[in-house]
Amino acid sequence: MTGIAGRLGRLVAQRLHRMGTHHVVGIDRRPIGNLPKDVEHLQVDLRSRRTRDVFRSGDVDAVIHLGLMHDPRRTAEELHTWNVVGTARLLEDCADFKVRKVVFLSSANVYGPRADNTQFLTEEAPLMAAVDFPAIRDLVEADMQATSFFWRSGGRDLETVVLRPVHILGSVRNAASNYLRLKRIPVIMGYDPMVQVIHERDVTEAIVLSLREGIHGVLNLAGPGEVPLSVVIRELKKPTIPLPAPMFEAMVKGMWRFHLTSFPVPELTHIRYTCMVDGSRARKVLGFRPQFSMKETIRAVLPPGGE
Repeated sequence: MTGIAGRLGRLVAQRLHRMGTHHVVGIDRRPIGNLPKDVEHLQVDLRSRRTRDVFRSGDVDAVIHLGLMHDPRRTAEELHTWNVVGTARLLEDCADFKVRKVVFLSSANVYGPRADNTQFLTEEAPLMAAVDFPAIRDLVEADMQATSFFWRSGGRDLETVVLRPVHILGSVRNAASNYLRLKRIPVIMGYDPMVQVIHERDVTEAIVLSLREGIHGVLNLAGPGEVPLSVVIRELKKPTIPLPAPMFEAMVKGMWRFHLTSFPVPELTHIRYTCMVDGSRARKVLGFRPQFSMKETIRAVLPPGGE
């Protein structure tokens, strides 16, 4: 499993450990502690030769790829070599060493929030996110690599699963959770888009379900439903700061320049336009049903026992 040092990686490792049927080897260049004793961590770069050495043992049954880089402050070259080149090498290793299963965690954000989006996007919808947000181009390209890999493998000798979850909420450090953790939440005047969210533990369960034999394909992961953004914020009992769109964009642009925010201006499209997906294929193929309610999912961004 790549990306084991991240919050989601830890959750997946703990879930597999509790099942007792998998020996987990995590690859992540970041340090990590408090893993179960039988979970092995290799602190190496995904692109290094040592990563390929893991496959040489010949007993790798499955690869879970969670190790994409989502930091918009990284240079374009670094993002490309990590997300695109790194993913290509990993998939090449899987093919060369006859791995039987690859699970690639993408995001429903690759579709892109747009004013002209249809109500619920299926897995066949075009990936338009990079049109308005160039920083996500490499994530879209990595998704397309994994999807192409699935079609080339034919789902027979090597089963590939590409998961595209909606906004993941919880203790994860992503844009959606970070936005909802703000003490006062800025919103764009005149906009209240419908949003879909999913609990981090529901995503963990979907990843584990994807490891079953016979599961393959591209699957949208939708959460417990869809609600207006205002309902999400109201559930958290957070005050809002309504701002006109031009003022909001100018403010975020200035704060970004001086490293006062982790949100680049293009992220504002997510609180302006809709990007909702059809999760019926995951329900049918995976048997996936979110176990956490809308209220539980929204409140997962709060600290334990806190408001």
